[in-house]
Amino acid sequence: MSDIFGAPRPQPAPEPPDRRRKVLVPTLITLAALVVAASVFTNVWTNRLWFKSLDFSHVFTTVILTRTGLFVVFALVIGAFVGINLFLAYRTRAEPHLLRRDDPAARYRFALAPVRRGAFIVVAVVIGIFAGIVGQSRWQTFLQWWHGSSFGQTDPQFGRDIGFFTFDLPWWQFLASFAFTMLIVTLVATAFVQYVYGGIRFAGRGVSFTRGAQIQIAVLAGVAVLIKALQYWFDRFAYLTASGGVVDGATYTDINARIPSKNILIVVAIICALLFFSSIFLKGWTLPAIGLGGLIVASVLIGGLWPAFMQQFQVSPSEADREDPYIARNIEATREAYGVADVEVLPYSATTELSAEELNATAESRVSSRLIDPTLVSPAFQQLQQVRGYYTVNETLDVDRYVLDGEEQPRDVVIAAREVSLEGLQDSQRTWSNDHTVYTHGYGVIAAYGNERGPQGEPVWVARDIPPTGELEFEIPPRIYFGENSPEYSIVGRPEGADPIEVDIPRGSGGGGGDEDDADNVTANTYDGEGGVPVGNIFNKALYALKFAEPNIILSDRVNENSKILYDRDPRERVQKVAPWLTVDGDVYPAVVDGRVVWIADGYTTSNEYPYSQQRSLREATSDTLTQTAAQAALPTDQVNYLRNSVKAVVDAYDGTVDLYAWDEDDPVLKTWSNAFPDSVQPKSEISEDLMRHLRYPVDLFKVQRDVLTRYHVTDSQTFYEDGERWRVPEDPSSGNGTLQPPYYLTTARPEQEDPQFSLTSVYLPNNRENLAAFMSVNSESSDEENFGKLQILELPSDTRVGGPNQIAAAIQADNQVTQTLLPFEQASNATILRGNLLTLPVGGALLYVQPVYIQRSQAEGSYPVLQYIIASFGEDVGIGTTLDEALRAALGLEEGAAPPPEEEVEEPAEGDEGTEEPDAPAGDATPAELLEQASQYYDEAQQALADGDLALYQRRINQMADAIEQAEQALGN
Repeated sequence: MSDIFGAPRPQPAPEPPDRRRKVLVPTLITLAALVVAASVFTNVWTNRLWFKSLDFSHVFTTVILTRTGLFVVFALVIGAFVGINLFLAYRTRAEPHLLRRDDPAARYRFALAPVRRGAFIVVAVVIGIFAGIVGQSRWQTFLQWWHGSSFGQTDPQFGRDIGFFTFDLPWWQFLASFAFTMLIVTLVATAFVQYVYGGIRFAGRGVSFTRGAQIQIAVLAGVAVLIKALQYWFDRFAYLTASGGVVDGATYTDINARIPSKNILIVVAIICALLFFSSIFLKGWTLPAIGLGGLIVASVLIGGLWPAFMQQFQVSPSEADREDPYIARNIEATREAYGVADVEVLPYSATTELSAEELNATAESRVSSRLIDPTLVSPAFQQLQQVRGYYTVNETLDVDRYVLDGEEQPRDVVIAAREVSLEGLQDSQRTWSNDHTVYTHGYGVIAAYGNERGPQGEPVWVARDIPPTGELEFEIPPRIYFGENSPEYSIVGRPEGADPIEVDIPRGSGGGGGDEDDADNVTANTYDGEGGVPVGNIFNKALYALKFAEPNIILSDRVNENSKILYDRDPRERVQKVAPWLTVDGDVYPAVVDGRVVWIADGYTTSNEYPYSQQRSLREATSDTLTQTAAQAALPTDQVNYLRNSVKAVVDAYDGTVDLYAWDEDDPVLKTWSNAFPDSVQPKSEISEDLMRHLRYPVDLFKVQRDVLTRYHVTDSQTFYEDGERWRVPEDPSSGNGTLQPPYYLTTARPEQEDPQFSLTSVYLPNNRENLAAFMSVNSESSDEENFGKLQILELPSDTRVGGPNQIAAAIQADNQVTQTLLPFEQASNATILRGNLLTLPVGGALLYVQPVYIQRSQAEGSYPVLQYIIASFGEDVGIGTTLDEALRAALGLEEGAAPPPEEEVEEPAEGDEGTEEPDAPAGDATPAELLEQASQYYDEAQQALADGDLALYQRRINQMADAIEQAEQALGN
């Protein structure tokens, strides 16, 4: 626009670009990179400190160096290979006068011109990083190949040692597959560069190559086809571990068609590669095209159609006969790989000719049945021995055995660790200081006899209270800093001369108000164990503040020069971390060994490369009621076809020390990993005598073997193929949700044994039927080296109609005597009937079923299940009593077994309450006012017992109060 004089009005100068915008993106990228780098460094360095605190630095170092080395080698080799080929493709580009501006590739050429060198480097680096990431992820495969051991056994087809398939073949297959993939990627990238710079031109309907482009493409393609020939070579061996046929492993078609076809394809691939290499000297692609076409046709006809026709027209019509030798191979290999080759199968009639008196005497002498159900008594342990709200025990307890004072034979004991639980604190107590520096540990174990009940049905204690009393002796105070319910992390340690602050032994009654309140009602402790990572310096404080996203680790005065941080405290996770090559059993259990509380875990070595062995999913094979309810940790979904309990692991509950002991010292997989991580696993001879007494046959191994034997108890290949003898694991009658019945630890005698022994047991049903097919057990007495781990199956005749667990459970519920005995509890509004594990025991040539029955007062605060009755079943006879002896006699018709009705039961003092005077019970003709007065007295005494910390007496008085009120209501109604 012009002004009035016609001169143009000056325009404002354009604003300079905002420099802040120019630097914003690079700054954000830099910050993001720094955050990622800090996170990675924090994770790596804190892991290093953690492993060092356990004296397992060599494991951390080996893993880090192996993964780093593989990353660097794969990244450099592949990145350099791609980069060199890209630059060769550019160097052999077409002459400039042959390049046309109207060429479709010109736009790519112009775009690449200013950044060509950088683009090539970026592509090579990106592909190299990808290759490094893939390579380092196979660090376990590499270590097994590098340190592989011999099995001393050969496969039935090629005569090679099993170690070749388990340790060598997976690594070579990975290298061949990865090399082929990288060659194809390089070939595509190289062809693109050649196309952009004129080495490859599309003229009319044809494609023309410069001489340099033809040579480079031919060499890359030829090498790729040679690698394919190598893959065909390895594929021949891989058929022995493949699945998908009538059984796993190489079957008739594999042996007679697929493996021969691979041999032919190897020759065709080599010829094809030579034809590609001939293009170095000959112009044109005629010969390579013929070779590649021949390879494709041969792959379809020889590698695909030939095996398909053989399977359809030669094998399927006579599959049982054709596959017979290969099924036999599969049966033998599977039984060997899962450790069930030596299982003893005995015929068992499940009937007896003994008289009732003889049978009862036999049962008494041969059965030491565990009556306390570890899945139901946790509330009783919690209420009677919790001591404070911030202590807890697991929902499902563990079964062990102990030689107690004055006894020669070990006794079944149900045991739990009393761990700290921050969830039990009041909201006012949930501060960072309390959570991580005050409530740091649990205290002691709670243990009860497995086959005894108190006068009120409560457990009979072997170990109880804080400080601990009972029959278990402790070398040091049994503080539990490492357990299955430990806090995420705790910071322990105090300056010299400072007062301890960690809640230790409760005393008196507490108000529950935090540090100061706890100081008046507990003794305090300062951790002085070897475990834990020092965080006294600012560097470590900063690392762990980042790791746990908690600034208080730096700011709090409670983190001092003597402080240590305890984390990754779950025993199972702890073992898994120091031995990443192990699969850890889902059931880790506490034990008192040599005067210390420890956690014992079973470690498995596995493989999925054992020739001819049937693959199983660990998760599916071990799934049952316990894993479905999270009472026991579920194993991973890994597919395996070889399993050994090669390691026993011990985690000290006080200082977190992890000790690994070789259990199966002949296991080649264990030998391989011991070579890779020397000094990680101690020899079996280092296991102490006391520890040996507490080791047991692992439950998950037994479940996998149980699953395998549902079909592989059959050793005749024809019978196996017909599949008419398949068994199945019964559903758990106690769960009611269709989950499988878990195996049970019991002390019982096998038919040929005189003395009962600690065993792990289960039963089988025929497929599609509910009657019993077999009883399975394994000797779990680790001190009996000769017989430990021996599997036995008592197989019932097919024409014997012995009820399975669900049929017996139904018969028990329908039994008139059981019904009449439990009727008062069924009708009571404040009582719940809980049926325990239905246990199966071989006795006197027959089978005995035993089931505990618990009663829980559902309306009383702080109530817990008490063992009220025992039910026993022999054949079609059922009996119920307050003891196993009464139930057995009732089932055998030796005496009346009906228990007295609940109102006639006499409340007796529990163990440890002998000095407490019982108040007079109201008379039978008491008035409602007298009954209510008595209820009030019971209530007052219950509150006093609660204040004194006597939870057993508290529970008894509450129950008495509820009974008195109920009687008063009935009297008023009348």
